[in-house]
Amino acid sequence: MNRALWAAAAASVLVGAAIVATRFVVAQVPPLTLALLRYAIGVLMLLPFAWTAWRAAPVRPSGRDLFAMAGLGIGQFAILIAFMNWGLLHIGAAQAALIFSLFPLLTLLIAAVLGREVVTSRLVVGVLLSIAGVALSLWPKLHAAGSGHWWGELAVLASAFVGATCSVLYRPYLQRYPTLPVSTYAMFASVAFLLFAAIPEQWPQRVTTLGAAAWAAVAFIGFASAIGYYWWLYALKHESPTRVTVFLALNPVTAALLGAATLGEPLHPATYAALALIAMGLWLATRQPRAAPG
Repeated sequence: MNRALWAAAAASVLVGAAIVATRFVVAQVPPLTLALLRYAIGVLMLLPFAWTAWRAAPVRPSGRDLFAMAGLGIGQFAILIAFMNWGLLHIGAAQAALIFSLFPLLTLLIAAVLGREVVTSRLVVGVLLSIAGVALSLWPKLHAAGSGHWWGELAVLASAFVGATCSVLYRPYLQRYPTLPVSTYAMFASVAFLLFAAIPEQWPQRVTTLGAAAWAAVAFIGFASAIGYYWWLYALKHESPTRVTVFLALNPVTAALLGAATLGEPLHPATYAALALIAMGLWLATRQPRAAPG
């Protein structure tokens, strides 16, 4: 496996762990406030390294590119996480991660429509196997009587759609400029946006009331965001969007195991079969085609 795909795998594991930590703290910290704290910590962690890389960069971005990267940062780091955090108020961490694994299919569709992805049968089958795993994981709820509303599931699905769109649109800027400054600048734009968007949640007052356990969870989420999204954008710089995003199938593995271990969330038998399907899809989608005989 190449370095970019290893980075995508590691980033996906960190995202799964952050989902569980978010599930732990989201009842105490509203969605936009949590997103603000998450990326403020991420920016502070990355800023010293990004500044050095930015000064050494041979090319300075145009005003148009800065505006576009800021918009992508707000989408990727503010709107996506706000949808995810709101969804986690209503559904479990493992279920949210499994729905979020629709990300690769959405990425494939968007990239194909925009002409930015070469669609192969192996890639399609691998993505569809991951989707089959998601469907299997939701099967008990689909047939449960009085399962209630679906706002939580729809919020997580919207989060995946926003992320898929940004992942496809990021690539030209990541190929033009160094990854570390781009990821830090995108996070900074989201923090600037969230400073105002989170005012209705009264974030200045709320952050003063958080206990030590909540701050520990928020700090971990911020650390995971800083490292994970840097790895994520590094992978997007060097690989196709769908081959990178298919690694989000590792989210359910991480979230299901950590959710059961730390939050006491039960593991339904269908979850194990779902994880097997997702793993098979991941293997198939990232296989390199065999070279033609000479």
